Amino acid sequence: MADAKRVVLSDKGRLQRQRRGIVTRNELIRSARHVFARDGFEHARIEDIALRARKTRGAFYDNFEDKEDVFLAIFEEDVVRDLSELGPLLLGLPTITERIEALAQYLTHLSEDLERMLLNVEFKLYAIRHPHKRKRLADLLRAMRLRTSIPEIGRLLPQLDGKTTSAKLVDCLAICGVMDGLALNHLFDPDGLDNRTLVRYLRLCLEETIPEHALP
Repeated sequence: MADAKRVVLSDKGRLQRQRRGIVTRNELIRSARHVFARDGFEHARIEDIALRARKTRGAFYDNFEDKEDVFLAIFEEDVVRDLSELGPLLLGLPTITERIEALAQYLTHLSEDLERMLLNVEFKLYAIRHPHKRKRLADLLRAMRLRTSIPEIGRLLPQLDGKTTSAKLVDCLAICGVMDGLALNHLFDPDGLDNRTLVRYLRLCLEETIPEHALP
């Protein structure tokens, strides 16, 4: 009886530590978002990320290898959240035209997230300025998309199921590239590139990725 009680207490303690670990990781990710957007990816300091989260530098390294690692965690968190929101949104619409319109509207909403857009630009600029790291970072982002977003594309837009995984990845990269450019110019000059125009160009990009025979 005593042994069984000790096992229960041990399991409870382990679960509590796991929960605390998850909370700490999430707090560090939230802090990193702010610090990267404020200071730029290259100039952001791990000490500042830990301090803002009220954690130690050691707590940071318990969860992440370096700044690149925490950025990839931010990216993955964003992709998972987007897909969890897009699933119910798109699957409730009967036609591909409606889904494209809804997706264009959703991407336009994302483009207004200044912090997120700055993070995307900062990270890519960092990779471009450090050619010896660029390929590794690009490969990591590509692998993450393959693991998270690419399998969902066929479920949300079944008209694309005839495409290979490689072709879907190219489509994903192209859409992200168009969105980055439009979002950056929209944030820079919202009067010159307003929401209506933003939606129109995103819709055109999305329509281009759908085979013509799939459109109603």
